[in-house]
Parts: sequence; C-alpha cells; structure tokens
Amino acid sequence: MSEKTDKNVQAGKAATADTAGGTEQRRLSVFKTYKLYVGGKFPRSESGRVFEVTDSGGNWLANAPLSSRKDARDAVVAARKAFGGWAGATAYNRGQVLYRVAEMLEGRREQFASEVADAEGLSQAQAAAQVDAAVDRWVWYAGWTDKIAQIVGGGNPVAGPFFNLSSPEPTGVVAVLAPQESSFLGLVSVLAPVIATGNTAVVVASEKAPLPALSLGEVLATSDVPGGVVNILSGRTAEIAAPLAAHQDVNAIDLAGAGEALAKELEIAAADNLKRVLRPQPVDNWVATPGTDRMTAFLETKTVWHPTGSLGASGSAY
Repeated sequence: MSEKTDKNVQAGKAATADTAGGTEQRRLSVFKTYKLYVGGKFPRSESGRVFEVTDSGGNWLANAPLSSRKDARDAVVAARKAFGGWAGATAYNRGQVLYRVAEMLEGRREQFASEVADAEGLSQAQAAAQVDAAVDRWVWYAGWTDKIAQIVGGGNPVAGPFFNLSSPEPTGVVAVLAPQESSFLGLVSVLAPVIATGNTAVVVASEKAPLPALSLGEVLATSDVPGGVVNILSGRTAEIAAPLAAHQDVNAIDLAGAGEALAKELEIAAADNLKRVLRPQPVDNWVATPGTDRMTAFLETKTVWHPTGSLGASGSAY
C-alpha cells in the first residue's frame, strides 16, 4: 500500500466514530461565503479583497468583501437603472413588496437572531427582540407607502380660478450609511423609509458588524424587490462613502453611520451636485416608533397649477 493511500485510509478511519449500533460519520462545517448584493446579484468585490469580521469578544466569524470605489460606482449604476421602474410602481404595490420582505425575514428569524447576537454582543433573547422589531419595522413602513402622499401632499387654496395641487415624488438614488452600532434594526430603520417612498438605495453596511446586512441581501433577493432597488456594500465606511458623496448620479445621502469628522467631509463633497443630506442624528432607542421624518427627508414636492375655467358670464368656476 502506498504512503498516500495509507494516509487516506487513516483519514477515513478518523472521520468515523464507533458507536454501540455501528459507526457515526463526522462532517466538516460548511462556512458561509458572504458576498455583496448589487443589481439583484451576489458578486464578490471586484478587487478580490476581504476583511476579517469578529464578534464582540474578538473571535473570528467570517471574511466579508472589502468593497472598492469601483463596487460603489457599479452599485450606483444598478440603482439608477432600477429607479424608473420602482418609482413608477404604485404605492400599494411597493407596500406589498415591503410586506413580503417582512414575511421572508420572519421565516429566517433564528438565523438573524444568531448573527445579531454575535455581531453586537447581545444575548439570544435580546437579539431575537431586535430581529422581531426589524420585522415589525418593515410592516410599519409597508403600511405607509400609500398614505404618505396624504400627509405631505394635497390641494392648496389659492386666490384665483386655479387648481393648485402638490404631490410628493422620490428624490432618486440615495446613498445610505447604515448605523455602526445597530447592525440590523438600525439598518432596516434607515433603509426601509428610503425605498418605501420610491427611491433606490446604495447601502454601506456597518463596518464592524456587516454580516446581518449582507444576509439581508439574501432576503431581499427572494422578496419581489426588483434587482437594483437595494444594493448592499461592506467594507471601510470612509473608503466607500467618499465616492458615493461625490458621485454626480447620487441624489441624496443619509449619514447615519458616519462620525462627526467624516460626516462633515461627505457633506462638503455632496454639495457639488446639491445632494440632499441627512446629517447623523443620535438615536437612543431604535425600537421606538420612528415617525415619518425619514420618509419625507428624501421626497421632492411637485406642485401643479391648472386653470379651473369659467362656467358662464357670471364668472363662476368649477
């Protein structure tokens, strides 16, 4: 018997354990390969780079893609391509899609609870509560999709024979820097209002805890969300955010996950094409009802004037 064959036999014996009723086959763990989510697909970073993600105790969890500037530009192209169809869909349809996200996320509750627990150093019960709140957050925004227009739009009284109507429209492509500390609930809380109102998003996941965000891409891909509506990147926040803030085809940016110094730099870069900028706002409790501010932050108001016309010599009008 050759030396190579003998080693294989020994390895085979090592892979089995004798039990009272026979042998029990051992198996290797299958480690998950985390990828980006861009244009409805799951590419690796074009640079081929990865970085180590650890839990709160410093233990290795996985290698995550280290996105490059090229990845950021590709995500913007995908978001722009998807914008017309998503913005043109009915608000009711967008609500159905967001509710479907909640359904699919509910079915993977245990997986996300485990990932959030590892990422944020929470107990399993605390992490499960965070995931439940994230599911509820999707449902909450799903209900708002066809109601926000009644809050921020409507008929305006004018002194003259005119109809004057205001209606909200999505801003366009929104870059979203996810909160650093709340890797999942915080992410959902800043992402859901952006797409609920018809925008498309390029998300930069939490730098130190990106895995729940990357797994969310898998949920979105199976939840009727059109490819490109949400694009998720992982890596160094400052490295990815800089080209997004300066990109001429990005219409707005949410700086929720940026520190004070970085936020100032990005705001200056965003001024070049007059992007809407939502500066970081301290949030003590992401579970609390978020209100409508994040939805209205990325809406434009279109106002239309139309003559009513005269019904007769008396000057009355309809």
